[in-house]
Amino acid sequence: MHYSTANEDSRLSFWRRVREFAVPPAMIESATARRATGDWAGACAAAHVDVDLNLRHAAHVYGQEFAGRLRADLRHLAPDLLRWYMPRIAPDGLMRPGLTVSLARYHPVGHGGGSTVHLVARTPPAWADAGQRISLALWDGSRFGAGPHPHPSPRRRFRLDLHRHLWDVRRVGELRVRSGADRSPDDGRSAPHLDVPPARGLAVDRWAAEAWMLLRAEGRAGGAVAVRLGGRRQLVLDLAADGDIPGLPALQIRTAPARGDASAMPVLPDAATWVLPDLALLRAGLIEADRLHPLVVPALVPDHSPAGAPRSPERGGGLRLVECRGAQHRIGLVNGVLVPLDHDPAEIRREGLLAALTGTPLPCLRVIDEAHRVPDSLIDVRARLDHGDTAGALAAVEDLLGPGAPLPRGALREELEMAARRHIDHGLFRAGLAGLGQGPAARPGRRTRRTRRTRRTGGTGRTRARLRHATFR
Repeated sequence: MHYSTANEDSRLSFWRRVREFAVPPAMIESATARRATGDWAGACAAAHVDVDLNLRHAAHVYGQEFAGRLRADLRHLAPDLLRWYMPRIAPDGLMRPGLTVSLARYHPVGHGGGSTVHLVARTPPAWADAGQRISLALWDGSRFGAGPHPHPSPRRRFRLDLHRHLWDVRRVGELRVRSGADRSPDDGRSAPHLDVPPARGLAVDRWAAEAWMLLRAEGRAGGAVAVRLGGRRQLVLDLAADGDIPGLPALQIRTAPARGDASAMPVLPDAATWVLPDLALLRAGLIEADRLHPLVVPALVPDHSPAGAPRSPERGGGLRLVECRGAQHRIGLVNGVLVPLDHDPAEIRREGLLAALTGTPLPCLRVIDEAHRVPDSLIDVRARLDHGDTAGALAAVEDLLGPGAPLPRGALREELEMAARRHIDHGLFRAGLAGLGQGPAARPGRRTRRTRRTRRTGGTGRTRARLRHATFR
């Protein structure tokens, strides 16, 4: 039991971090405003979603009826909500790389040939995931719309076509029932026949209903459904083969090997396997309703009156106090640069010369230099860069150092330069040029680059200029 409790705490800490950085409030505000005016493409751009499909071409290939259904789905797509609920991986909560997720399935008639066409959302491979961008495309079993993606076909385990309430504004109202928020957290928690403790975040009480929806979508009246828990662990749900049951079907859970007969079964979507992260955080008291996505709040906290999108933390910009030579001195921003306010310019020049000759500078100057090289907010800046929030990282750095601050060699400058280089990798991937000296074979992975730093060239640069160059459009 101690292990499951520790595991649950780790999972909640993970999702709390994701909710803080993965979808910044400014992105939600911009995407919501554009979607409200009917500009679905603009909403996608605001949420860092690339559109790799053409409605005219789709109408030509699959017919006007198909194009009309697709256009309606795109107009009601909340790309920021989709990003909110995309599958993510530890330790940083980044979107699962190299993934293709089915959002909707269509069965066009006529020129489409009767094949199933998927509206899919894709994430780039790990080596090209700078900016944490998502791409929208169509997939019909061929390479149509796949581009350079390494895994263009939809994954059975990660699918949202059965969970449209996680991206379609017309279906968000279903979130309360589908997440189990309409019931007490103690309902269905005890499952003596299950060898995995429900306290680890498994939505056991929802498995029967979700598995039944999956079987009906697959055209089956009953049968077995595989549940993949990760780490090569798998369970099998056996449901009654009765097509008209007033309540829920009888459910039996048994263990199964990760491979073998279970691999041919329908797979319970990952979104139905685990307790909704937002619900788990709310019940644990680790997040306030105002910090949730505004489309989620009415479903999970019906009595709450949201004021709109979550607001960004207020920027500081005030004075900071430093113990310097037995007194409290102030440092603050002057003309866009962080400077000591209680030392005259002549004294600062003398202390600068002393430091250049390996002397010990004033405590005020040491604090400023340390802020430029390894600021206290470096972890948050790094998290924002990792999640693609370049504007948020820019605001955090400028709030601390000022927009005109030079950046000497140090951890902060390394992070900004690394972000710029990784955006180049993403641009090459999008252009299909990954074979020209790029890709996993030519560049080490993100974690390798972070843990085994290479030496950077010297010089100074401006904060805003470096972050602007780090943005790939």
